[in-house]
Amino acid sequence: MRLAFSGWHIVVSIVSGLVAAWLILVLVLALARPNGTRLKEALRLMPDVLRLVRRLAADPSLTSGVRLRLGLLLAYLVFPIDLVPDFIPVLGYADDAILVCLVLRSVVRKAGSDAVRRNWPGTPDGLTVLWRAAGLPGSPDSN
Repeated sequence: MRLAFSGWHIVVSIVSGLVAAWLILVLVLALARPNGTRLKEALRLMPDVLRLVRRLAADPSLTSGVRLRLGLLLAYLVFPIDLVPDFIPVLGYADDAILVCLVLRSVVRKAGSDAVRRNWPGTPDGLTVLWRAAGLPGSPDSN
C-alpha cells in the first residue's frame, strides 16, 4: 500500500512540476509580448514572417549559431504542440508571434538589421510593422 502511494505521489509531483513550468513559460511570454495592437499587426504578417525566418535560416552569411536558432524556431512553429494550443482564438498564435519577435531581436543583435532587411519578402509597410512589433532598434528603412 505504501508503494502505491509513493508511485502516485511521484506522478502527481511530476505533473505538478510540468504544469508549474508551463505556467512560468506562459508568464515569461506574456511579459515579453508587444502591446496588443502591435501583436495583432504581427499576427497578420505571419506568412511573410515565416518566409523571412526560412530565408534567414538558409542565409550563408549568418553564423551557424544564428541559423541554428532560426531553424529551431521554424521547427517550433511547424510542430503541432505549442505552449498555448493554436485552436485557442488569438492567444493560440500569440506564443508563436512572441517567440518570433524574441528570436528576431536576437538575430538583429548577432547579425545586424541588414540581414532582416535583405531577406524580408513582404512590403515595406509590412517590414515597418514587423520592426515595431519585434521592438527592433532603429528603423527598417535606415541603412
